[in-house]
Amino acid sequence: MTSMIRTALLCAALVLPLGVAQAGRDTASINLFRQAGASSSYFDKSYGYVIFPTIGQGGFVVGAAHGDGDVYVHGKRIGKASMTQVSVGFQAGGQAYSEIIFFENQGALESFTNGNFEFGADIGAIAITASASASASTTGEHSGASGGMRDAVTQGGFYHGLAVFTIAKGGLMYEAAVQGQKFSYTPRGNGHMASNQ
Repeated sequence: MTSMIRTALLCAALVLPLGVAQAGRDTASINLFRQAGASSSYFDKSYGYVIFPTIGQGGFVVGAAHGDGDVYVHGKRIGKASMTQVSVGFQAGGQAYSEIIFFENQGALESFTNGNFEFGADIGAIAITASASASASTTGEHSGASGGMRDAVTQGGFYHGLAVFTIAKGGLMYEAAVQGQKFSYTPRGNGHMASNQ
């Protein structure tokens, strides 16, 4: 079982773009969500958010996903976040997608940043229907949505203080399930990590 988990994590790592500056990835991904339907309105009505520019997911029976991102409050970066997910069940292929989690208020943000944070089975992500493309080059990552605001129809609101949106970047897997995602958080300028993993 351990070797299957390692293989799944390796598959997830292979779909991640390499050599791209985090700030550039954040900006490109944030712009995608700002331009995509109802997710754009959450930037104004949220206390803060965490953006994962690229989450790599892959596997064959045992699946794994991983991504690194940044946490923002009122447009200011306050720390880093890391997400891991392991799932068991039939799955084949790999996928890369962007994910953003909006925090409705300070309490929701503190629940996320205090450690021991994991998505249960009762939460889901709203997949934005406008597909996104991404490519890596020597100058960085380029991202763009293939559809406009009319194509990116989303619905729903905050659930337990959170709103989660995803945009697929391509690959063979159909759906980015967020159940079971585990998060760790490192405050900006702090050498230790509050982790739940």
